[in-house]
Amino acid sequence: MTTLSAALLLFLILDPLGNIPVFLGLLKPLAPERRRRVLARELLIALGVLFVFLWGGKYVLDLMHLRQESVSIAGGIVLFLIGLKMIFPSPEGMFGEVPGGEPFIVPMAIPLVAGPSGMAAVMLLAAQEPGRMADWSLALVLAWLATAALLFSATTLYKVLGMRVLIAVERLMGMLLVAISVQMLLDGVASYLAGAGVV
Repeated sequence: MTTLSAALLLFLILDPLGNIPVFLGLLKPLAPERRRRVLARELLIALGVLFVFLWGGKYVLDLMHLRQESVSIAGGIVLFLIGLKMIFPSPEGMFGEVPGGEPFIVPMAIPLVAGPSGMAAVMLLAAQEPGRMADWSLALVLAWLATAALLFSATTLYKVLGMRVLIAVERLMGMLLVAISVQMLLDGVASYLAGAGVV
């Protein structure tokens, strides 16, 4: 996987377009200048959490004696479920109802930006090719920058594109994510079967 394809994968998982309506609703009660500060703070917290999982996830996997194949298969399943929820959203949203007041860490940083799928994806990248940590770090930063740019321009995008276009684009991103997740699942199964001497 190239750095750009990893960045695209992470961008799809972070799902900034799908998060725009939720973020706008959460930030609506705040003053305009406060909104930007809160958004910047939450995005930086999310980036920090994802970096912790990128660089520290390998040690967690080693501690739990998990093989690379099991992480690939589990990551594929999680991404598949996230992709399905993006295509067929539930009325209460992907992560259920969110609490009122000024958001702090939950739900904006975690789980809306740095969700379980994002954490699993960065751990998977690190576990598959630990010698390319600089590439994976760059991919994460690129995906985060694109996500931040979209979320900071959320109000403009919402006005220009409208809810229907945002929903359509999110569902298209969900389709791409489902295809990527199936490939991850197949790669994990093939790798396991090859290691077991079956193929």
